[in-house]
Amino acid sequence: MSELATPRFLDERVAHWAAVKPDAEAITYLSRTWTWSQLDDRIRRVAGALAARGVGRGDVVAFLDKNHPACVEVTLAAGSLGAATAIVNFRLAGDEIDYVLNDSGTKVLFVGSELLPAVTAIRDRLPGVTDVIEVAPEGDDEYEAMLAAATPVHRSADVDPGDTVVVMYSSGTTGRPKGVALSHANLIAHTVHAFGDWPFDEGDKNLVAMPLFHVGGTSYMQFGLHNGAPTYMTRDVDGAALAAGILAGASRTFLVPAVLAKVLQTGPDAVKLFGALKTFAYGASPMPLPLLREALVAWPDTDFIQVYGLTEVCGVATLLGPEDHRGDDEERLVSAGRPIPGVEVRIVDPESLQDVAAGTQGEIWFRTPQLMKGYLNKPEATAEAITADGWFRTGDIGRLDADGYLFVEDRIKDMIITGGENVYSIEVERILAEHPAVVEVAVFGVPDEKWGEAVKAVVALDGDGVTEAELIAWAREHLAAYKCPKTVDIMDALPRNPTGKILKKDLRQPHWEGRDRATV
Repeated sequence: MSELATPRFLDERVAHWAAVKPDAEAITYLSRTWTWSQLDDRIRRVAGALAARGVGRGDVVAFLDKNHPACVEVTLAAGSLGAATAIVNFRLAGDEIDYVLNDSGTKVLFVGSELLPAVTAIRDRLPGVTDVIEVAPEGDDEYEAMLAAATPVHRSADVDPGDTVVVMYSSGTTGRPKGVALSHANLIAHTVHAFGDWPFDEGDKNLVAMPLFHVGGTSYMQFGLHNGAPTYMTRDVDGAALAAGILAGASRTFLVPAVLAKVLQTGPDAVKLFGALKTFAYGASPMPLPLLREALVAWPDTDFIQVYGLTEVCGVATLLGPEDHRGDDEERLVSAGRPIPGVEVRIVDPESLQDVAAGTQGEIWFRTPQLMKGYLNKPEATAEAITADGWFRTGDIGRLDADGYLFVEDRIKDMIITGGENVYSIEVERILAEHPAVVEVAVFGVPDEKWGEAVKAVVALDGDGVTEAELIAWAREHLAAYKCPKTVDIMDALPRNPTGKILKKDLRQPHWEGRDRATV
């Protein structure tokens, strides 16, 4: 859509498509389909309902549910008022939901029917939340009643492209998650550049299956809206939902490698069905090289695109395109590709802060218009992550080859990526350390054939009698299931260096021996 001017606000393109093709399909979800004119009207009605509830520029609303088009409507509607939407991970435990809603300053909370009991249980701990509005998968709920009663409201005159429009919480290196504040300008820069050489063709349909609380869901959703392509949204990432989307005509998608592995394991019928995809973009966790080789053979007519990035840059920072996936240089298959337009990259010695030579490992730094405004309410953390001249310190270790291909090889931040979900070890350690029997604890990722990495804990205990199962159960009481350790080893004492720091690398090393961490 190069003839169109680059939008300044997220709701602009929806309004455009509502004007030029009002009756064309915009979003299909479960049993319902909305046209562009219907979607635009719904966004305007949500804006009116929020304005009537006192939501304005600088405020925050929140959405807590599995995938639902209402999340998109709320995000664009709140953004048109200058407000932000905190999209909350529906897998979080009650204590974590409590923290996110209070930290973000949520004023109005939209919550899925399945998750309403969890919110009810902590309602007295949410003094800033003035309204809780239920959203049901098939409609006929408080949300639809709110829309029916609302007076449509258009974008406020004082809204600026630099206003925060989305807040996504990532696990925090200090034991608490941090809210990543993304502006209209950030997300639009990402949409324009991330797949610039990948235009939607006539008849294409976008399959959005990744959770919207993840940039792989919300940022990816923007491509269909921006290009006027219909979107098929699934509520869950499961085989039946994905198959339904493809049977409904979906031709392009973004998923994590674990989903691809499941498809290949399901059998020839599933493999044949997924062959209808013209493009399969993947990221959020490493693609094991054997799995990628198998996928390239199974789907010879599908274009594969690997992306690497972070929530802080709206998702994609580097891209490995279809030509490299089918090329002769297999080493490039384990690279993260090259920077997309608008993204600068440096490899920096984390001690001297000087650039290193090509082929030498260092910390990956990015500078881009996609870079977040900062961590919500955390100026010190923001200053630690972003230099005075605008470079974002990713905390990832990598190298650039002579042709500018990025290889991501380790993580300074000690983050575990399991099935595309980011888990910071210190957050899990904080919970396990609260168990009365735990004296020492170290948490790290170990290889997992299905999820890429699995969370593992090693503990030293005060006395006997506490079992691995009890410690895992303790973690599950306080953390989302995907963050909890799958296994726990019990030792007499954890190894430490002369300064007293736990030698986590020594604990991790036997599990990773003989493996390239970037490709497991």
